[in-house]
Amino acid sequence: MSNRVVCREASHAGSWYSASGNCQSTGRQVDPSVTRRVFILGPSHHVPLSRCALSPAEVYRTPLYDLRIDQKVYADLWKTGMFERMSLQTDEDEHSIEMHLPYTAKAMESHKDEFSIVPVLVGALSESKEQEYGKLLSKYLADPSNLFIISSDFCHWGQRFRYTYYDESQGEIYRSIEHLDKMGMGIIEQLDPMSFTNYLKKYHNTICGRHPIGVLLNAVAELRKTGLEMNFSFLNYAQSSECRNWQDSSVSYAAGALIVH
Repeated sequence: MSNRVVCREASHAGSWYSASGNCQSTGRQVDPSVTRRVFILGPSHHVPLSRCALSPAEVYRTPLYDLRIDQKVYADLWKTGMFERMSLQTDEDEHSIEMHLPYTAKAMESHKDEFSIVPVLVGALSESKEQEYGKLLSKYLADPSNLFIISSDFCHWGQRFRYTYYDESQGEIYRSIEHLDKMGMGIIEQLDPMSFTNYLKKYHNTICGRHPIGVLLNAVAELRKTGLEMNFSFLNYAQSSECRNWQDSSVSYAAGALIVH
């Protein structure tokens, strides 16, 4: 039994580390003695992207030490014709991957010279493209030496986010948000990509990493066809603030892990 995915949906809201750090710090789920490659899938916030993109960099610097990008895996992904090359400016502007780098460096510190990273910027993928990328990445997910980090937040609620869904039966607004988020979290734990897609279509929850999550769920679905057993559990949930009126706003965070048996 091994942890292949740390699904840190606690990654990158406006409050950043102060708000999401406690929720995000799931380093104890990572075994650095077996991990040799860390895939980081994050959504694109600043540029329109209909596919996935790879970084032009060879090294990412962190306050702890430099993280080396796996050029061999990058070359293999590039050969598929399914990836774009993001500009250096896009790479520097995008925080969805960057936010995980210090956590990755810290979690892997005891084996810092023995692993590489594979950052992938995920665009606004169609359902069919989520399936295609999931199928492509499933072989990497099946490898016990690979760790996947999926970057996202959960609900962005408030007028500034243009999302104010409210189920009055849940009580205060923040309770409604929690109920909505945990409904989605429960569906993710089922590891059923179609159910997650249907949830998003029905409630339009502003989960910014919905496409990286969709890619993961499709990769899992592909591996399940081979008889591989997996289960996903959320470990933590938090909100940046408790919304009680229509002038309030908040961002939700969650963190979980996929266990491959």
